[in-house]
Amino acid sequence: MNMSEIIVGPLNKGLGAMDSPLSAPQIVDRRWNLLHEDLSLPTAVLYEEKLAHNMAWMQQFIQTYGVKFAPHGKTTMAPKLFARQLETGAWGITLATAHQTRVAYEHGVRRVLLANQLVGKQNMEIVSRLLRDENFEFYCLVDSTQLAEQLGEFFSAHHQRLNVLIELGVDGGRTGIRNLQELGALLAELHRWRDHIALCGVELYEGVLQDETAIREFLFRAVEVAAKLASENHFDRKPAILSGAGSAWYDIVAEVFSAADIGYPVDIVLRPGCYLTHDVGVYRLAQRQIQTRNPIAHKMRSCLLPALQLWAYVQSIPEKDKAILTLGKRDAAFDAGLPTPSMQYRPGEIAPHACSRHWELFRMMDQHAFMRISEGDDVRVGDMIGLDISHPCLTFDKWRYLPVLDSSYQVIDIVETFF
Repeated sequence: MNMSEIIVGPLNKGLGAMDSPLSAPQIVDRRWNLLHEDLSLPTAVLYEEKLAHNMAWMQQFIQTYGVKFAPHGKTTMAPKLFARQLETGAWGITLATAHQTRVAYEHGVRRVLLANQLVGKQNMEIVSRLLRDENFEFYCLVDSTQLAEQLGEFFSAHHQRLNVLIELGVDGGRTGIRNLQELGALLAELHRWRDHIALCGVELYEGVLQDETAIREFLFRAVEVAAKLASENHFDRKPAILSGAGSAWYDIVAEVFSAADIGYPVDIVLRPGCYLTHDVGVYRLAQRQIQTRNPIAHKMRSCLLPALQLWAYVQSIPEKDKAILTLGKRDAAFDAGLPTPSMQYRPGEIAPHACSRHWELFRMMDQHAFMRISEGDDVRVGDMIGLDISHPCLTFDKWRYLPVLDSSYQVIDIVETFF
């Protein structure tokens, strides 16, 4: 089902169910405005100026360290945003599943780093079909002899060669080899399938750790492994790839990897994804720490801005200290903290203003949010509340279409997601 078939639903302006659907350009042409109640609430919105700022900020950071950038696309699963990231300098797009890879490919992405294992016949089939395009460049991870054997058997039968990165892990962590014994066994298996598996580099995800010292040790270990592989002529790509970095520790990864010398040319690829929309929760805290500890980020004199917001109506004030909003678990992430009331707008006023600081969500059901207020607060049924979020990944996947707003809250674009 394409956008034009159903976009009339969430972005409806007085159109009945039987009216003809509108395309994204037609919607933009109608000059709909959030404050004129042209959008059906609840809705998630993106702010153009903040998106542009965040992309420029990260590109400057990446360029200063001289590394490459493959932002994680699972955050938004929005090809229109992938295209903008690539246009502003991204080396490729990182993804997590074969399905996501196919979506990205079908929307023009031609370099994908799958920061995950490629397991299972149908997932391998998807990638195999995409690899028939000589212009498509693909990398995935491997951390076991069993998976290496399965990949070797599959891609040899298909007369193809698959690019892989060895994934490193830590005890108690997620995937990834833990020690040199496992590394040796994996290298031997990869060598057995060398005609059909190309070892292109080393990868890790430092976000499984929470301590900076432990993270640095993990990164130094990755450098040592990469140097070992280079000295023993294991790499089938020149330069080799050395990759890491989620959205919380990318500065440490950039610092350690960019200073490393493994005696072999290397492409350092960082993969943060949540920077694009940022948030006011877990990633704002992480970014504040980056601004403090990292000299490059500190010198830039600016920070990432929250570019994703939810808007809902006040639908009931059943008790003097509680208001109920038209928003719930079906609309917003709640795994890393509930949405935070930020803006209040009463239809007919000139502009939104900041909410009272003591307003907060304390509970959410499927389609209802409970907001704590105080007796006498100026809040009415029909007021519009703008809420900031924590953890953009799990908010994006609840919305098929997100209007993009300019500084006057006018719809200037539509972003479609493909989860």
